[in-house]
Amino acid sequence: MTSASFLHSLMTPQSIAIVGASNNPMKMGTMHALSILNEGFNGNFYPVHPSETSVLGYKAYASPHDLPQTPDLAVFVLPSKHLLPLFEAFGEIGTKYAIIITAGFKETGEDGIRQEEELLALARKYGIRFIGPNCMGVINQKASLNTTVVPINAKPGKLGLISQSGTYVAQTIPYLQKRGIHYSKAFSVGNEADVNLIDGLEYLGEDEETAAISMYIETIRDVPRFLDVAGKITPHKPVIAQYVGGSEAGGRAGLSHTGALAGKDYLYDGLFEQAGVIRVESVEQLYGIGVALAEQPRIRGNRIAILTNSGGPGSAIADTCERFGCQVPPFSQGLQDQIRPLIPAHAPCGNPVDLTFSMDPNLMTDILPELIMKSGEVDGLVIHGAMSTGFMKAVYPNVSQLMPDVPLSDMLEQMRKDLSETVRRPFDNGIPLVVSSFFDREDQFTRDFEDAGIPVFDAPEKAARAIAEIVNYHEIQKRPKPQPPVLPEAKPEAKKIIDEAVGSGQKALDEFAAKRLLAAYGIPVPREWVVNSLEELNAMMDSVSFPIVLKANHPEIMHKTEKGLVCLNIESAEGARRAYTALQDRAGNQVPVIIGEMIDGERELLAGIAEDEQFGYCIAFGIGGILTEALKDIVYRVAPVSEVEAGRMAEALRTRKLLESYRSMPPVKKEAIAGLISQVSRIPFIHPEIREIDINPIIISGDSPLAADALVLIKQ
Repeated sequence: MTSASFLHSLMTPQSIAIVGASNNPMKMGTMHALSILNEGFNGNFYPVHPSETSVLGYKAYASPHDLPQTPDLAVFVLPSKHLLPLFEAFGEIGTKYAIIITAGFKETGEDGIRQEEELLALARKYGIRFIGPNCMGVINQKASLNTTVVPINAKPGKLGLISQSGTYVAQTIPYLQKRGIHYSKAFSVGNEADVNLIDGLEYLGEDEETAAISMYIETIRDVPRFLDVAGKITPHKPVIAQYVGGSEAGGRAGLSHTGALAGKDYLYDGLFEQAGVIRVESVEQLYGIGVALAEQPRIRGNRIAILTNSGGPGSAIADTCERFGCQVPPFSQGLQDQIRPLIPAHAPCGNPVDLTFSMDPNLMTDILPELIMKSGEVDGLVIHGAMSTGFMKAVYPNVSQLMPDVPLSDMLEQMRKDLSETVRRPFDNGIPLVVSSFFDREDQFTRDFEDAGIPVFDAPEKAARAIAEIVNYHEIQKRPKPQPPVLPEAKPEAKKIIDEAVGSGQKALDEFAAKRLLAAYGIPVPREWVVNSLEELNAMMDSVSFPIVLKANHPEIMHKTEKGLVCLNIESAEGARRAYTALQDRAGNQVPVIIGEMIDGERELLAGIAEDEQFGYCIAFGIGGILTEALKDIVYRVAPVSEVEAGRMAEALRTRKLLESYRSMPPVKKEAIAGLISQVSRIPFIHPEIREIDINPIIISGDSPLAADALVLIKQ
């Protein structure tokens, strides 16, 4: 399939011009040019230089207007003060794609912002699409294109990378090669003045050579589009993201780095979960888990087998697997009976299988993996301790004392083993395999595993986390196809409430009006009435069922409990009269009072929606009442959300067992919770005058939710 993205043309140029390359090998422009030439780019290459007649053996041209043809791609590596005239010259001759390595734009402040705006205006004038500025370039292994400063000279891989840091595309190349990790395509997007992170994601989502996508993110500038694009990709291709910037220090660093405005970390958590993106905590995981998802076959379940030559690493793998949602099931008696004769008599064989430092490499690489994978009892396998030449190098100083006439080279040769069948096994059986080893690519086993697409991690916990994320992606693929929520027509009663509040200049609705608004959209609220005098209160006493609650009701009173303006568990008419009088005294002036029946329920939740500068409206759901601050168990999504996504929010709570049958309380109606969350998430889109909605607590009465208190803030 040919990519529909415009980046297809940018990533496969037939001719390249570079501005800033010279014959000085220590200049950045020269380093970029050398990577292009030495990577094997087979198109036309044109250096543009004001004084040199030849650059790196190629004829140089003083101006873009002197070039013998219009290049497909122009690469700029020169001081920012010289950029704009040359950029315009390429526009005048018809070049349509550019990579601007040059820094010194919006990341530097006001002057840089203005210069970047001028750059973008020129690009729009001439129809140029460009990556950067302040970036490190792109890599397309299939097209032998590398515009970064670091040579690759390695086979293509299946992992695509998009990064708002140039270092993570270029400087990491030697680091990755030492770990057998190779790109399919890679982008350093820099300041994203034109081409942005989401454009790269969309392109890699279409790219047939890319099996998984890793993203280093400092900000997402268009959250709705990211959610849409990522949500379309993740059902068929894993996306892994590392976000930095959620802390104050990270936010400051991102602003000075690429001009990125950081967002709230918990909102990024919710966005990634909503989009099916797997979030990781480090760049090491970004590459390691990324390559595991890119190279290994898709898993069919969450049952993981562990094969180890040491008890400690086996236990660490088992513990990590279970903490991240995998099962490590005991093997059947039949499978154990097959394994037991093959391993030392005292060795465990029930999963994990512990070879207790057996020196027979065939057991760990062939015989036992074959038995385990063919058993039908597992979906994935983690091996720790498969090693050969690296181990021999480590012990040779001691062993050689007993065999002084045997050189190391002979011993290494004896340790070598043909792993051609071993490395095919996970692909032949459809059982993903990850390996943990303390020996790097100097060890033949590590090297052969990595070269075959089997990731090798330098710690047991890292291997376990990788297999767990393979399982996690399996769960993401099982999700029902997301359906965009449909916004209902505005309810006349709700519109009237909003119009009256706006017309009177209110900052908020009073509680009674807020609940009427919610009720208009099907959100369950308690039975309540409003009285404006003792006489009206007395008239109501025969109509209510005690116990009741009394609350002050005024749009300027937003936090009633803290001011003593709520009276609970009133058992009689006389108690109601005393409470009414007390509320008026505490309010300091005559205020309407809500009379409501007390709601019986021990479980309290919250739901709310507020507008964030970066994310737009976001919906929150979690544990409410007095435990809100103590537990901090709240999940977030970009609004609006469907009932399906709302149900997933409830399932994402750490304390979700409270929604099940708990201490003689019945399970909460899941469809009622999902419906409430979804409806709340839609209301500000129906009534854009609303700034925020806060429903806390939502009391679970029996098995159903009731909005016991509500605050609706109005935009000013």
